Amino acid sequence: MTATRFARYAWFVFAYNLFVILWGAFVRASGSGAGCGSHWPLCNGVPVPRAPQLETIIEFAHRMTSGLSLVLVVVLVVWGFRAFAKRHPVRKAVVAVFIFEMVEVLVGAGLVLLGLVARDESVARAIVMPIHLANTFLLLGSTALAAWWASGHAPIRLRGQGLLGIGWVIGLAGVMFIGMSGAVTALGDTLFPAGSLIEGLRQDISPTVHVLVRLRVWHPVIAVAVALYVVAYLAPALAARRPGGETKNLSRIVIGLVAIQLAAGFLNVVLLAPIWMQIVHLALAAAVWVALVLLGAAALAADAPQTQETATSVAPMSSEGRA
Repeated sequence: MTATRFARYAWFVFAYNLFVILWGAFVRASGSGAGCGSHWPLCNGVPVPRAPQLETIIEFAHRMTSGLSLVLVVVLVVWGFRAFAKRHPVRKAVVAVFIFEMVEVLVGAGLVLLGLVARDESVARAIVMPIHLANTFLLLGSTALAAWWASGHAPIRLRGQGLLGIGWVIGLAGVMFIGMSGAVTALGDTLFPAGSLIEGLRQDISPTVHVLVRLRVWHPVIAVAVALYVVAYLAPALAARRPGGETKNLSRIVIGLVAIQLAAGFLNVVLLAPIWMQIVHLALAAAVWVALVLLGAAALAADAPQTQETATSVAPMSSEGRA
């Protein structure tokens, strides 16, 4: 019963963190990142701003929700260590959650203190933003795994999985890279919005535009390439060679989410990246990432069912490894 309550709490922390992340995207897209000036953790030099402007309200709300997120994560860690025995995978997951949460806090503080917010066009910001996105994905993934393992699922076993395990890691890296390139693209769309689709295409091929604009053309190329790998090979292969019910369902979910995300990306380009569409696009990206993490957790679990062909090919490898 305690494990079930913990799993529900972990999913709540996951959902809340996703909300904070999407609110952070709204802060960036609306240009409200400098709403509290260059002060952190204070807002414009005071704990609570008085007579704030809209940008200040938006940024201050993000800081408050981020602070609560840290409190929720600390509770998750303490509860995880009290509820689960030594070496249980949940303990490893909650430690990872805490580490990535602290990195989120430090990166957020750094963005403000270094002035990498609002209309800043520096290369430093273009470097930090994808790193921020990568850490965000790792935070969501580790929180989802804490909930998954708390629900009684076996831990992941990569040893002896052969190309299947390697393929999953490659898929995760690919989806992560899409997200990182998407962070750069979203920043370029915010700082250098196009008045029309034709104008945007002209910006993309112009040799004189800012580097953020030149980079954004690569995001759809990377997205399509990784999507084909995940949909045409990885998800079907994991479902076929680890034929459990959860694996099959998660495989279908991953394929469906990837298809929806590609459509959303196309719509985002056609609509010239309005704020609401950027947030939807990011939410779908997070959904694809977490679904792929859980697909691997189900397919590559220590007790996952295997096809006869896979079991035969893995058994000698496992025996050699033990020897």
